[in-house]
Amino acid sequence: MGSREASGRYDVIVVGVGGMGSATTYHLAQRGRRVLGLERYDIPHGMGSSHGHTRIIRLAYYEDPSYVSLLRRAYELWRDLERRADQRLLHVTGSVDAGPPDSWVFKGSLQSCREHDLPHEVLTSAELTDRFPGYALPGDTLGVFQPDGGFLLPERCIASHVTAAHDEGAEIHARERVLEWEPSGDGVTVVSDRGVYRADRLVITAGAWEATLLPLLRGLAVAERQVLAWLQPSIPDHFVPDRFPVFNVIVDEGRFYGFPVFAVPGFKFGKYHHLQQSGEPDELDREPRREDEAMLREFAARHFPTGCGPVMALKTCLFTNSPDKHFIIDVHSDHPQVSFASPCSGHGFKFASVVGEVMADLAEHGDTRHDISLFRLHRLLARRHPDDRGTASPVEQAR
Repeated sequence: MGSREASGRYDVIVVGVGGMGSATTYHLAQRGRRVLGLERYDIPHGMGSSHGHTRIIRLAYYEDPSYVSLLRRAYELWRDLERRADQRLLHVTGSVDAGPPDSWVFKGSLQSCREHDLPHEVLTSAELTDRFPGYALPGDTLGVFQPDGGFLLPERCIASHVTAAHDEGAEIHARERVLEWEPSGDGVTVVSDRGVYRADRLVITAGAWEATLLPLLRGLAVAERQVLAWLQPSIPDHFVPDRFPVFNVIVDEGRFYGFPVFAVPGFKFGKYHHLQQSGEPDELDREPRREDEAMLREFAARHFPTGCGPVMALKTCLFTNSPDKHFIIDVHSDHPQVSFASPCSGHGFKFASVVGEVMADLAEHGDTRHDISLFRLHRLLARRHPDDRGTASPVEQAR
């Protein structure tokens, strides 16, 4: 790294000012910390995982019931941010988690509702269609309807967190790429393409680029190409927010998620893990293709037929997946002044508000009052082949 002169000294540097990084920056600044946020793209931007006008939020959580306590706090913090920003960021539509009676989506959602005493209803496919006529799921489908689900506005959420962070004294730079970092005594030195900075603590929330800056996550935080479709409904009233809850469903074609029409024309939906195209984030194809549309349109034609009209938009984004599809949130085992949050495996934005609070805790105290035991890194390290662990320093491997 050499002996380049540092251009600033901070309590905490946050690398990546997207969904989770913007929240982290805000919480640290709110606590009186001198914080610098560094983002390689615009704020907000469309190159990662936190764009596309809407993102699902839901309390019924089939992935694991232990997420629910974090979600309750996330809802509180999103409402706090709404009041501070004086704008609506969270829209409630209800949520539907549906599939065959023995599917993990239906069973897991029902389990989380029962364990956490969440209001809910179990509806058959016919009952879903009767109440929400845009739905036309297979006849053997059962769905959990939970009335608190809905969607967030990701670009506005990020902008609101950044504006609030600025108001609290944070310094945030867009279009500044971090090239490397290294421990410096009890602190860190960070080199970007614009300057050199020193801080007591470093938080890395770089999404798909996490493993570039943290080689210990190589093979554990893997970027994946994802494509979303917006199709014009033939019966628009079926897809308005008051009549169309957000959904997660398992059908023969796979596991899909979707939203009512909002902000831009079109019924928005996508398939989890789309065409299973993984790789380096800067090398994945960002242009939607005909095969992307064909796969998505086939699903809509069968299960949401009044929503399967002309294409309004196709857009790519990135998932960053862990092997077990749970988050990775932890403190660096060799450098306790460094903490990190990623990957989110396609279901992370709804948690951004509370993960920001968690990361502020880890930066300040090395621990948090929130239960993040499910997300600690050690659960995954035993799975890794010894040849994948690497021996070079963080700086050497980041180059």
